[in-house]
Amino acid sequence: MADVAPQSVPTPPPGPALATREALKRTARWRRQIFAVTWIAYAGFYFVRQAFSVAKLGILDAPLVNGVLTEQVLGVLDAVYLAAYAAGQFLWGMWADRFGPRVVAGGMAGAVVAACAMGLSSAVLVFGGAMVVQGLAQSAGWAPLCKNMGSFFPVRERGRVLGIWSSNYAFGGLAAPPFLGWWAYEVFGSWHAAFFAGAVTLAAVLAVFLVLQRNTPQDVGLPDPNRTAAEPAAAGAAAPPRRRALSLYKEALRDRMVLTLGAAYFLLKPARYAILLWGPVIVGRQLPEVGKVGATLIPVAFGIAGVLAPILIGWVSDTVFRSRRVPPCVLALILLTVALALFMPLTATGSAVVMIAVLAVIGLAVYAADAMISCVAAVDFGSAGGAGTAAGLVNGCGSVGAILGGLLPGFLSGTALFYGFAAAALLAGLLMLPQWNRLPAAAS
Repeated sequence: MADVAPQSVPTPPPGPALATREALKRTARWRRQIFAVTWIAYAGFYFVRQAFSVAKLGILDAPLVNGVLTEQVLGVLDAVYLAAYAAGQFLWGMWADRFGPRVVAGGMAGAVVAACAMGLSSAVLVFGGAMVVQGLAQSAGWAPLCKNMGSFFPVRERGRVLGIWSSNYAFGGLAAPPFLGWWAYEVFGSWHAAFFAGAVTLAAVLAVFLVLQRNTPQDVGLPDPNRTAAEPAAAGAAAPPRRRALSLYKEALRDRMVLTLGAAYFLLKPARYAILLWGPVIVGRQLPEVGKVGATLIPVAFGIAGVLAPILIGWVSDTVFRSRRVPPCVLALILLTVALALFMPLTATGSAVVMIAVLAVIGLAVYAADAMISCVAAVDFGSAGGAGTAAGLVNGCGSVGAILGGLLPGFLSGTALFYGFAAAALLAGLLMLPQWNRLPAAAS
């Protein structure tokens, strides 16, 4: 019998399994990169945004300017900034849907220019014009970057991922005041330096953003993670045609959940912005013995709790409430109502420890509700092609409310201020309560 050559098993060429592993690695890498660059980008905005808050301490003590830049004038300037910020929110989200989240770079550049103008002058007209530019520029950040993140991460992960990501603005609010205060009052001994330190920081962030950011997974040859199995699409498929601005807004305004989120955010935002923009002054009034540096450091408790809050509420919404965003918001708003109502009675003791504790509780509650309403829920309940518009609409409503947060502390007593904020937080919770079991369409 003839010898038969042994049969060798051919080595299969790289097949679907290997290709899938490579795609997963690339997807994970790009998700980490987009998470990091967008997180840094939004945190960077705060190093310019908080400069005015830090500079107020020096302005109010400077004999040459405090006769013109009084507390009332500073409050009006905050209101001017926040009005421009609110107007910009309604535009930048829609522009992100039409042209891509990279439009954020234009906002960063504008914020740097406005900060430099405020650092060079103390004239009211210069401050007013710079605050308008600053507000419009700052509003470029949130809605486009939320859309950027939503494009790279599926709905089932957004509560946890966007919860962690939303720590960016709490971190910015936490890190910027002591950083800017140190440069202004310890290094240079001038409130002008706060604006220049913030401008340099954001300029460095802008350079990083331009190098590392991409608009969508398709831009780097990856598939859309939010496309269902019934809607197959190849990586690198052509982008859908741009939708007209009017159609994007009509779709968002027809959604009752988007309108509910906008109304609740309008009521929530004043409390956060009052502490964000006036925190050092509020602490200085209640605890005059701590000095300027102490007054900028104590509100750090508000920011530390704010860093943790979005992470906690995002995990709770995904795991405990199974992608329902309303229940953890309502619970956070109840806690916020109680903490705001007790702020003045508790801090009247003059204890720095009590002040730190109360600010930490307020920070935990307000940042938890804020992150869930303005980011996770806004992106979830907006359509796939209109997530930026929905986030911009919700944040625009919140920014209108934030005008009161910048304006009222210059005119009202602390008691009237915090009781008013407590009532607003309670009303926000009541507005959201009927939507307790509402789920995003993709999660359903």
